[in-house]
Amino acid sequence: MNKREGEGCSRRNADAAQEHEMSANPLSVMAAFKGFQQELDTKHDKYERLVKLSRDVTIESKRTIFLLHRVTTVPDAVDVLNEADIKLDGVRQKIGQIAEELRGEDIYQFHRAFTPGIQEYVEAVSFLHYIRHRSLISLEEINARLVFMNAEKADPKGAAEVMPVNAQVLTFQVTPSDYLLGVADLTGELMRMCISSVGNGDIDTPFQLSQFLRQIHDGFSYIGNTGPYEVSKKLHTLRQSLGKVEDACYTLRVRGSEIPKHMLADVFSSRTTLIDPEEGVV
Repeated sequence: MNKREGEGCSRRNADAAQEHEMSANPLSVMAAFKGFQQELDTKHDKYERLVKLSRDVTIESKRTIFLLHRVTTVPDAVDVLNEADIKLDGVRQKIGQIAEELRGEDIYQFHRAFTPGIQEYVEAVSFLHYIRHRSLISLEEINARLVFMNAEKADPKGAAEVMPVNAQVLTFQVTPSDYLLGVADLTGELMRMCISSVGNGDIDTPFQLSQFLRQIHDGFSYIGNTGPYEVSKKLHTLRQSLGKVEDACYTLRVRGSEIPKHMLADVFSSRTTLIDPEEGVV
């Protein structure tokens, strides 16, 4: 008998002995299943907490997006952008709580619980970045802002300052798929920004948005069917948004000189009904 056969035989003997012990002692079986129950309950509770945190992140991110749409109607957008920064800081605190819940865990076991909120956060932060810099924020820039310091405070006797004890750095990494899905949702907000700009008589912003959306569309076209399934689904919505913005640019270029500025939005709204749900502009 070689060494491998000897190990296999000893392992079978050990398994048989364990099965005999469990069958002889029903209490050990109940104890094992009790441990399984506690483990599953702990996992389900953590999942529900992550769902709630993700919902909070989604709500605050949507409020930030609604706030950012005001930049087309106010004379000075600095105050709006500063307020949006404050709101996003609060969102990042919620994401820090998600990072705390995921410490030591496999994030892909809980990814479905928090991915909607992360996608909405990517949409909000990329919208703010575009308004400020007229460019697309990178995944590395987003992740660089998601580093959190988790420190317990101790107040020793006679000390004038509170000293940090057991400080730990928590990081949250947005996955590439969540980043792509958030950018895909950004195109819808840019299309709405285009409509607002036309309504306010701004004829330059639609052409800038059209060029930017074409670049995003070209990038998603390179991915094609090789990316996540959700990306291919949102590519259709991206094409619709691009078609509406290009239609607005066409209206401004061809008829902009003969239509008063305050009527451009009405003309554009009437033309969006010509968008075919499958092919874009007809």
